[in-house]
Amino acid sequence: MDEEVDPDDGNVNNVLAQESLELSHILRSQSPSVRMNLYREIGWHNQQASSSSTAASGTDHIEAMLEYYKNANATDCRNFLQTVWALCDLPMRLELRLLSVTGYAGIDAARAVQNPSSESLTEGCDDTTRPAMDLKSSTPPSDEQLIKRPRIDHWEQYITEVVSLLLRRWRRLTERLVKEVQLEKVWVNIRSASRGRDRPDQTPSSADRGSRTPEPDGDYGYLESRLTLETFLQGCAGKVTVLVGEAGSGKTLLMSCLGQQWANGLGPIPSSYLFVLLEFRQLSLLSCPLSLSELMFQHYLPPNGDEYAKEGIMDYLLSNPEQSCWVLDGYDEFHRKLNRREVQSEPLDFEKPLPVADLISGLLSRQLLPGSTILVTCRVRDVIDLDGFSDKVGNLLGWDHHEIKEYVGNFFGENDGRLGAQAADLLLSNRYLLAMSSLPALCNICCICLENLLLECRNEGHTQMLEETGSKPMKNTPEKNEERGGDGSRGESHPRKGEQSRDAEGSRDIRSDGTNGRAKSSSTSVQVPTTLTQVYLAVVAAFLRRYPEQERRNDRPKTTAFPQSTVGALTTLSQHRSELCELSRLAWGGLEENKILFVEEDIPKHVLKLSIQTGILSQAELRRHDGVLVDAFCFIHLTVQEFLAALRIMTSNDVSDAQLKKRFSLKTRWTTKSDQKTVFTDSLYLYVCGLASPLCTQALVEIARASGLKGVQSWVQKRQALVLKLLKPLCQSNTLTGPKILQLCHYVQESQDQQLAKQVVSVRPTLELRNFGLSPNDIDALAFVINSVGDNGIGLDFGACSMELECLDVLSRCQYIHYLSFRSRKYGDKFAEKLSSILPEFKILKKLEFCGASLTASGAVSLVSGLQNSPHITEINLSDNNLQDEGIMHIAEFFPKLQSLASVTLGRNNTSLRALDCLVKKMSSCFHIQHVHADGMKEMTVTFSQKSDIKSLKTKQASTISLLNQKWSKSEMKNLVKSLANCPALSVLDLSGGQWHEETLRVLTQFVPKFSITEKIILNDSCSSVDCLVVLTALLSDCPSVMELLVRLQKPLQVSIVFPGGTEKPASEISKKLCLSCCNLLPADLEKVWRSLGTSSDLTVLDLSFNHLGDKGLKKLLDVMTCFSKIQEINSSNNNISMEGVFMLAGALCSHTSLTQIHISNGGKDQVILHKSDGKEQMKMFRMQNSSLLPSDITTVCRRLVQCRSHLELEFSHCSFADRAIENLLKVLPKMSSLQRLNVSNSITSTSDALILISCLIDNQRVTSVELSPQSESFISFNGVTAQQVSCRLTHFCFQNFALMKRLLDILQQGQQLSYLDLSDNQLEDERVKVLVDFLPRLKISTYLNLSNNRLTQQGILDVASTLYTCTNVSDVEVSLGENKKCLIWFRQSGDCEKSLSVRESNLKPDHLVRLAELVSSCPSLTKLQLKNNLLQSEWIEDFVKELKSSQRGYTVSVEECWISAEEAVRLLCRCLELNSNIQTIRVHHGILHLSLVKTTELTSRSVVSALPPQSMATNIGLVDCAVVGYQLVSMGSIIQKCPLLAKLELDMEGAEFLCSLLPSLPNLTSLRVGIKESTVSVAEEISQTLLQSASIQCLNLSGHVISDTAAQSMSTFLPRLRSLNLSHCVWSEAGGLQLIAALSRCVSLEDLCLDSVQLNEKSQMCLAQALRNITSVRSLKLNEIVKAEADCVLDLLAGMEAITQTQELELGCWRMADKGIEQLTRVLPIWKELRKISLPKNLISDQSGEKLLDALRSCRHLQELHLSSNSLGDLTAARMALVLPSLTHLTVLDISENRIGNEGSVSLSKAVMSLKNLSRINLTSVGTSELSAVAASLAHCPLLRDVGLGWNNCGDDVALELAGVLPFCHKMTRIDLESNSVSVIGVEALVRALRSCPAPEVIRLWRNKVSVSEAQKLSQKEKRLNFSST
Repeated sequence: MDEEVDPDDGNVNNVLAQESLELSHILRSQSPSVRMNLYREIGWHNQQASSSSTAASGTDHIEAMLEYYKNANATDCRNFLQTVWALCDLPMRLELRLLSVTGYAGIDAARAVQNPSSESLTEGCDDTTRPAMDLKSSTPPSDEQLIKRPRIDHWEQYITEVVSLLLRRWRRLTERLVKEVQLEKVWVNIRSASRGRDRPDQTPSSADRGSRTPEPDGDYGYLESRLTLETFLQGCAGKVTVLVGEAGSGKTLLMSCLGQQWANGLGPIPSSYLFVLLEFRQLSLLSCPLSLSELMFQHYLPPNGDEYAKEGIMDYLLSNPEQSCWVLDGYDEFHRKLNRREVQSEPLDFEKPLPVADLISGLLSRQLLPGSTILVTCRVRDVIDLDGFSDKVGNLLGWDHHEIKEYVGNFFGENDGRLGAQAADLLLSNRYLLAMSSLPALCNICCICLENLLLECRNEGHTQMLEETGSKPMKNTPEKNEERGGDGSRGESHPRKGEQSRDAEGSRDIRSDGTNGRAKSSSTSVQVPTTLTQVYLAVVAAFLRRYPEQERRNDRPKTTAFPQSTVGALTTLSQHRSELCELSRLAWGGLEENKILFVEEDIPKHVLKLSIQTGILSQAELRRHDGVLVDAFCFIHLTVQEFLAALRIMTSNDVSDAQLKKRFSLKTRWTTKSDQKTVFTDSLYLYVCGLASPLCTQALVEIARASGLKGVQSWVQKRQALVLKLLKPLCQSNTLTGPKILQLCHYVQESQDQQLAKQVVSVRPTLELRNFGLSPNDIDALAFVINSVGDNGIGLDFGACSMELECLDVLSRCQYIHYLSFRSRKYGDKFAEKLSSILPEFKILKKLEFCGASLTASGAVSLVSGLQNSPHITEINLSDNNLQDEGIMHIAEFFPKLQSLASVTLGRNNTSLRALDCLVKKMSSCFHIQHVHADGMKEMTVTFSQKSDIKSLKTKQASTISLLNQKWSKSEMKNLVKSLANCPALSVLDLSGGQWHEETLRVLTQFVPKFSITEKIILNDSCSSVDCLVVLTALLSDCPSVMELLVRLQKPLQVSIVFPGGTEKPASEISKKLCLSCCNLLPADLEKVWRSLGTSSDLTVLDLSFNHLGDKGLKKLLDVMTCFSKIQEINSSNNNISMEGVFMLAGALCSHTSLTQIHISNGGKDQVILHKSDGKEQMKMFRMQNSSLLPSDITTVCRRLVQCRSHLELEFSHCSFADRAIENLLKVLPKMSSLQRLNVSNSITSTSDALILISCLIDNQRVTSVELSPQSESFISFNGVTAQQVSCRLTHFCFQNFALMKRLLDILQQGQQLSYLDLSDNQLEDERVKVLVDFLPRLKISTYLNLSNNRLTQQGILDVASTLYTCTNVSDVEVSLGENKKCLIWFRQSGDCEKSLSVRESNLKPDHLVRLAELVSSCPSLTKLQLKNNLLQSEWIEDFVKELKSSQRGYTVSVEECWISAEEAVRLLCRCLELNSNIQTIRVHHGILHLSLVKTTELTSRSVVSALPPQSMATNIGLVDCAVVGYQLVSMGSIIQKCPLLAKLELDMEGAEFLCSLLPSLPNLTSLRVGIKESTVSVAEEISQTLLQSASIQCLNLSGHVISDTAAQSMSTFLPRLRSLNLSHCVWSEAGGLQLIAALSRCVSLEDLCLDSVQLNEKSQMCLAQALRNITSVRSLKLNEIVKAEADCVLDLLAGMEAITQTQELELGCWRMADKGIEQLTRVLPIWKELRKISLPKNLISDQSGEKLLDALRSCRHLQELHLSSNSLGDLTAARMALVLPSLTHLTVLDISENRIGNEGSVSLSKAVMSLKNLSRINLTSVGTSELSAVAASLAHCPLLRDVGLGWNNCGDDVALELAGVLPFCHKMTRIDLESNSVSVIGVEALVRALRSCPAPEVIRLWRNKVSVSEAQKLSQKEKRLNFSST
């Protein structure tokens, strides 16, 4: 307040001048009438009235008036100010200032203006009245002088009333406190406040507003921020301060104490302020909106005055908000959340009724009473709601052991000192009681419990001891409690003895029993509960025992209150079960309604009486809406209410099973603003789980009896089982956060269920706990769960979790931790020292992390020393601490002592290079160090080998050192290299980073020869200059062990020094490599490099790429090349070499005999690579790629290369030739006699250029092949002498100009004999193809002409087909307009040859068919015509067949269309027979129409001999597999009957009726095949009966029929006359089969016999053996799969075959004849001279038997097919094949798949295949070896080969490459099977390249090879004949 001024002095004008600006603002806001009154004082009211209508004029008048009074005399100025004071509402500060300067003179004038009623002051305060504010002069004015004075007096009076209220409240609260409350002894931990945004400072003094996000829940700063509550509250004026504490921590009592201090003029709140103390528990009951005044006067303190007094108080408050202090206590009990209000320009209307939450939010956000002091208390989890409001937040700290003992001592008093000591011992020894006692309220409860316990022990067990001391128990008297009364506690809650409300506020004391006796019993004789739930059960029992009537009961328990279970409290609980039932119902109802205050109507009277007297309920005052105080009641603590609610859940039906399942959940300690608000502590389900323990069952049963449940015992047990069942899925979940995991551990611990504990750890290898505080009880819960895991162990990871050192004592109980991690700056040396003392307790600990902490050297030493007794420790992580060099050195000393250690991480520890040097030195003495790694000072890791004994050291892997990004000086490098020289063998030394100076690098290189390094030294980013490079280069000569030096001086900078890997090589094999790529070398620098290299003659690779050498540097390089005798490759790419350098290189290739290859790209500007050989004669290569070549360039290069005497390959690929460059090339080619190959791939893009190169066929007789294509490889191959034949391939060019086509044909005509000509993909179209076809007789082509993909139409196809009669040497034509666009003309050199024509997928029309018919008629050599899938219609085919005429040679026609089946097939067959009388054979099989015409010679002879009608020429008719139904054959009957010459009939049908009716009309029928869809007995019977009458049948095929005994009887009659019989797959009875086999003995004329897969018993087999002896005429014998198991009959059957001397075909598959059978067979084989085919698969033929079999086959000179698959043939058989097969010159088919041939056998087999010139099919699937490249290469000697099977052999690319080389020699190859091998893209691409010149292959199967799906798709698009699918 400003200093008062004498009214008589002249300062009144000065004050007006100082305050004129604020007065101007105030006067402008006044009404016109007020301003007119002021104007009237100086006589302005008349002349200024008219001009005061506008705002501008009004402002001018006010300024003029103020200026007038500034210069007026003091009296006028004083009168003016007094008038302003009287008429205007002024701020308190300004009002006091004006009163102090004006005094009270002239008050009459002011009263004339305003005459309000005055009011006398209320009576003064009582004896406790504090000093009043000094707001008036020493002589107070009289009542008539006062005008605005009552406002101030009402304010002061109200403050006086508040003082009285707070003092009365304090006296009530402190009547029986255990000890005095002292704010200076209450400790607070400061935490940062958080605001949504800074708000403007509206307080008299500015304050800093923080905006940081609050730290995670439970973490409130370091111990250094600990200060007293008194200090914390200093400076809180004008700010929002939040005090945080747990339930029961004493927040309410402290706020009352703060109010008491204010009332006494003490404390941090100024006595001039108004102190408003509001409780949120009261505010929660206010549901109607109310104004600020209503909140104060109805629900805080109504003033004694009238409404005018209230108005005066509010006016003063609103004018001076900074003089008020609002204490808002217990926000956690507020049922609604506060909303953050944005700062608005207009404040809230204080008179407008608002919801309470909005009023409080307005206060906190400064929209109400800005500048006031606000203090809010709440719990930890609710502080997040106040973010954005608070300026300062403090957390009340719990009591430590000393304070707890002090409180216990105060509680029991001096007379009960011994009892108090025992109580303290009990309390401190029980973790649950100790944890509870850290909160004052719960400490009071524990003391009451312990008092009851100890008195019970003494009264029950120590009566005699009491008598000896003469002590008597005392009554529970107020005097006793008053003696114990006094101060509170350490700070948070200050409960009275025997009482606890929410925070021990506002409730009456409940006295407890006491005694002044001395109990001599030890506290250890009392047993305490094992769970928190049991503690609370005992607490409830203890409180109930305090009921006065309890002492008069005779059935009180005779045991202690705290036995090992809750059984000891059963009697008390049973006696009060009804009251306890009501209390639990009340508690549960409160939880449901979020209610903690109850009125008398809520509680039965007898229950209320018991609860008050026992202390379970405490009393509080509750102010109703009308302001009237009523009594209310609450439980002594929230946890007690929650425990009783849990009792309700477990003892009544109020909560059903379904509701419990729905509500049961885990609570997290992490809080968010979206969390639902609750007043409770979330302990409900913790107690529920505890009550589910079997130890609580009996207690629950006793309580549940009051609920009237039926089958109480069973019901309680079911409810307990349900709770455990609800816990099980939570235990098995692996998605819980750390807080929920911890909560789950508490639940499981309370339940005491070991199985649940095991489930918790079974799904979590590591328990991760992050960002919340931990108590010893939390660690104990973890220990309960962890100890259930057993020897498997579990990890425990603490991240930023605050915990006291006591937690580590509890942590030592966790026996099975194998991984332990601590990460937080809170953990320092003291923490580490404490941790080290418990580390030996973790017997299976393997990994310890102490990261991101505050560890120093001393703490690290303690920590590591503690690990010496941990035998299994393998990993230690101490990174991100403050160990410094000293700490690293100390830790390193422990390395040898930790033998199981695998790694130690030490990064980010504020270290220097000394630490690294220490670790390197340690490697020389600690041999099990495997790797030292450091990256700057951020990473530092030491890795160890797991075996450290001497034996393992001999074979252990060499160590490595990586010291990255270190700034080494010369002296530091000297220290390092000395240490490195003493190190054992290193595999890798990595010193990358650092940018060293040349001298530093030189120090390193000088010591390199002394190092023992096996692999390499890495110096990336350490060498940056050419001088440094030269220093390093010297290592190749100075250090013999250096094999490679790789240097790169451009980013990224790289340096590697490579060693031989620990193996000593002979001098002849030593090779060294020098890579100086990207080093900015100039030609002058090369001299330095050469000098540095010295006489390093072992250099084999020199890489100088990406430098600046140019042509000059290249010349120096070529000059010095001879000095390096062992050099093999020189890379000087990207050195700006010009064409002059290219010419220089061409000359060098010729002059240097050892220089073999030169690769150049982009004219020397890009790639320039030189290859040298070891002196042996090799082909030389000069390759230029991606270059632009002028004619002069071509001429110069080629002239230089003419001098080359070795074989030469010249390549100009991907080049662009200028005009006449190709002509120059063509001119010089004849002079290049050593040239073997000219490669111009992707360089010839125009057709004219291609024709220029093609012309070399005329001028150069050495050309062997020409392949040109703008899209693929293009080359010309040369021979040493004149070539006999030339292959020419010209594809993907454009011949739209006929002149170009004519020019090509002229060149080809003048050239040599062509082996093949490929003109595919050239867009020739029909016109140019016609030109070519007409010119074709003049061309000399020996193999084929390929015209595929040339946009041909059907007309072009017909033109191509015409070559069959225009060109005599054309043998075959294949055309297709389908997807493949195929057009091939095959040639044969023999003059008279059979010809064939194949037309596929060409969409032929009738006129095209007519031309084809004419072609067939005009070409006598055409013997085969195939039409496949040409979309032909039936009528067109009929017309085509009608036009066909007989030829001299005869021919066959096949027509395949998808619709030829069923009835259409029958109709087409009949129509063809009707339309063409020359048809000799017609057959429909699988949708293909096959027909052949009678030869003209046969037609003539028949017509001469007989006068039969034309249709009689048909001799063979068949309908096989055509899906024909029986009735569809009816139409054939008349047609077939007109074919009397019919000799062979093949039909598939359903029944036998049609056939039986038809056979009698076919007298010449000799061969009959009857297929059937559904085998029935009747069919065979009817056919057999019919055949009895058909004597002409000689060949019969009844394959697949069911032959009854009747049919067998009939068949046995006519079988002897048959020449061919096929009964394969027939089904018969044993008797029927025996009868048929017996009949075979009479078949002396039988030539073909097939009995595949028939069922023969032993008698039948013996009968067959006998029959074979009689059938000597058999030529073909097929007996596959007639022997079902190894039997002696095999030998008999083989013996029976000895008489069959004329056999040509023998199939004995699946006989399993084995060695004995093969031996028998080999004796027979020499007899069969005419054998053509032998098939012996699956016969268990061994390798030795196979060898004998091959020897026996020597005599079978006519053998064509040999099938030996699925046996056990090996290398011996293969070797014998190499000797035998060359003599079998007619062999066409060889199948030896699925055998066991090895690598040697593969070589032998390849020799055998070379001699098989007629081989057409070879099957080597799964032969037992992947080494088949030799066999594949030998196939080149089989020109007739069509089918090759090499699948399932795991063959690699070598086989594919050999096949690619074979393909050009096998022109008839159609199929190659390579599925399920190991062919990669390399092999497939080789096949693709080969297929370009091989049009015959139709498919190459490549399923299941090493080709990805994407690559397979690409390759299939490139070559459609590749098949990567499984089908």
